[in-house]
Amino acid sequence: MGVFTYADESTSVITPPRLFKALVLEADTLIPKIAPQSVKGAEIVEGDGGVGTIKKISFGEGSHYSYVKHRIDGLDKDNFVYSYSLVEGDALSDKVEKISYEIKLVASADGGSIIKSTSNYHTTGDVEIKEEDVRAGKEKATGLFKLIENYLVANPDAYN
Repeated sequence: MGVFTYADESTSVITPPRLFKALVLEADTLIPKIAPQSVKGAEIVEGDGGVGTIKKISFGEGSHYSYVKHRIDGLDKDNFVYSYSLVEGDALSDKVEKISYEIKLVASADGGSIIKSTSNYHTTGDVEIKEEDVRAGKEKATGLFKLIENYLVANPDAYN
């Protein structure tokens, strides 16, 4: 098994506490509401919502995939750090055993956030992950993130 790591950093005009609440803590209700073509819904299939919980995310009509299951690996609400792993679903293939993600939000000097994200692709055998495959997934995630950010800008009283 090999591990391919991809790290990225971006910024947002939204403060870390508000962004973390919308992006992580309330994402299961917010994303299907603002992007139903991408995500139909999310449900807990095992656990209480904390570390170790398994969630099933069902994708909408506009997605290439039908569902994934992810396991919450870490949740630090005080420091705005969230980590999880995709452990099942048609977004994984026979080449990728799992994908682990970590998102950390840090306050920026302008009052917004710096979003630091790391993805670890755990491959089977000697399989190599191509940069363009990671980029395609990153572009979809960025589009979804922009929808959340735009929603928060348009609704300043939401998720405070």
